[in-house]
Amino acid sequence: MIEQLAVLGSSGEPEARRDLVGMTLAELCTFAEDVLGERSFRGKQLFKWIYQKDCRDFRAMTDVARALRERLLEIARISRLEERSVQRSRDGTIKFLWGLEDGLQVESVLIPEDRRLTLCISTQVGCPLACDFCVTGKGGYARNLSRAEIVLQVMQAQQHSPDRRISNIVLMGMGEPLLNLDNVLPAMEVVQENDGLGISHRRITLSTVGLLPQLEEFGRRSRLNLAVSLHGTTNEQRTRLMPINRKYPLEELMESLRRFPLPHRKQITIEYILLKGVNDSVADAHRLVRLLRGLPAKVNLIPYNNNPFTEYETSEQRDILAFQDVLMAARIHTITRLNRGEDISAACGQLGGYKQQRPRPVAAAGAQEQR
Repeated sequence: MIEQLAVLGSSGEPEARRDLVGMTLAELCTFAEDVLGERSFRGKQLFKWIYQKDCRDFRAMTDVARALRERLLEIARISRLEERSVQRSRDGTIKFLWGLEDGLQVESVLIPEDRRLTLCISTQVGCPLACDFCVTGKGGYARNLSRAEIVLQVMQAQQHSPDRRISNIVLMGMGEPLLNLDNVLPAMEVVQENDGLGISHRRITLSTVGLLPQLEEFGRRSRLNLAVSLHGTTNEQRTRLMPINRKYPLEELMESLRRFPLPHRKQITIEYILLKGVNDSVADAHRLVRLLRGLPAKVNLIPYNNNPFTEYETSEQRDILAFQDVLMAARIHTITRLNRGEDISAACGQLGGYKQQRPRPVAAAGAQEQR
């Protein structure tokens, strides 16, 4: 795993060097006291060097005593992800393929806009939830990402934008964040710390399919923004698209969202992918309005991004606009998301480069009309 790396000690036996990336400020202060035998402020120094100054070498930490730097070289390390590929879209979007120390890989996406620079990061290698429209879900699941692997996506993506700071983070890449809360929340604590990356919780959004026990735990432990992937307005429809709906049907999910402890003036974001002929009718829009009644929520409409791995298609523009009009007439704050990075398979639901996959067979003539 990324937290440890075997090295030879003085006895010739393997020892483990502790990876300091992913450790919170409090943990580094404890590390300084309990492991290094130093005062806690040394932990704060390490925290700033690692996260704020993006230092990769203990020898470069000039305000740390030389003897301590030598000690750190023996027992600790500062890990990095392997940058396996960087793809740039015509619209400025950048997709990264990161190599992990066990040979697996994950993707993240940097999205420049006029007023913000948003990074979409992954929390798992693959995804176990197998949503039918999602390329990541088609590739299967390997494991959770460590704290370091989550934080490093942010740190190393920032290196590709020296003139602009990342302003927003969305945990909407590969994986289900609620299945990895014990790594996701400390990683986001590091990201929020002023002596670290300094990104406010108001600008960090966690996206989930709606796992009810973990959703309740998330509400207790975090102030991050919540986004919920709905994508269907009936149980039959949503179960077809998202198998998790069999375990947590719409009625239970919506009731759980109404109980969610929202901070003052925050709203839940409802994500709704529009699939041609599946869930994009005016009747679907009216059902969505009824589902959201009484819930402090806004809606992100996401036109589907075509890909060779699923049978679904992008909705017609007229149907997208008609769907949006119904929501806005009901005074629901609605945003129709622009497709970004589609030419490099970096758009929503397209992250699949972490694993070689076979495109679906081309359907026989007339098959689209029969489904």
